[in-house]
Amino acid sequence: MAKQYRLPARKGQAEHFHALQDLSFEVFAGQTLAIVGESGSGKSTSLRIALGLEQPSQGRVRLDGQDLTGLSWQQFRPLRQRVQLVQQNPFASLNPRFTIFDSVVEPLVSFGLSKGQALKQAARQLMDQVQLPARYLDCLPRELSGGQRQRVAIARALALKPDLLLLDEPVSALDVSVQAQILDLLRTLQAELGVAYVLVSHDLAVVESLAHQVLVLRQGQVVERGAASQVLNTPGHRYTQELLDAIPGRAASVGAARPGSSAKTASRYA
Repeated sequence: MAKQYRLPARKGQAEHFHALQDLSFEVFAGQTLAIVGESGSGKSTSLRIALGLEQPSQGRVRLDGQDLTGLSWQQFRPLRQRVQLVQQNPFASLNPRFTIFDSVVEPLVSFGLSKGQALKQAARQLMDQVQLPARYLDCLPRELSGGQRQRVAIARALALKPDLLLLDEPVSALDVSVQAQILDLLRTLQAELGVAYVLVSHDLAVVESLAHQVLVLRQGQVVERGAASQVLNTPGHRYTQELLDAIPGRAASVGAARPGSSAKTASRYA
């Protein structure tokens, strides 16, 4: 898969910017693929293409064999029940005028999947899944901490029972102690629900705690890929080693045991 953007015509400059080149990966149910790299490496572009917000310049996007490439917004909309996003900033991702109840059930209302008492029951179940008291449903986002807001954002993303969650730097805006709690929650949810994750992060300390597979991007190109234990313990590319060296206080031993794999393919990007 590739993505190019046309640049304003200027003498002596290239006509296109190559945001992604020759990117190809698969995501499996119950597993986490981490896409890592510094700012401008192409991580966010990858997520926008996965969400149907951008179209690849070359290549195809498939979900369980169904080709998503070139679908209109209306054609893609039903598939949004299967692919959901958790954004980076929990302070900006929730509507400040909505109660937590309104935020959590918004996807169910939008797709007409539940109403009345069933909607209330679904909200309580989702809050229980993300380990928040049901009494918070009557609160506004400003009454919750950053970690609690991110739990609400995760609950909202799970409302439609997706096969794939796209995690865009999901803990980077949180304190370190809260980051660990959210990562624990994500591991628990994946084990319980079998959902696949694509985790975008520049922080390899986060990646090594959650990922099964790692793909390293630099300037839109894949420089390394493989099992997380392999890439993080014995990196084959100097750029990956530089990212690892940037982890504060990184322990000598990494690559703890991760959950088992599943044969079901959640999605493919090529």
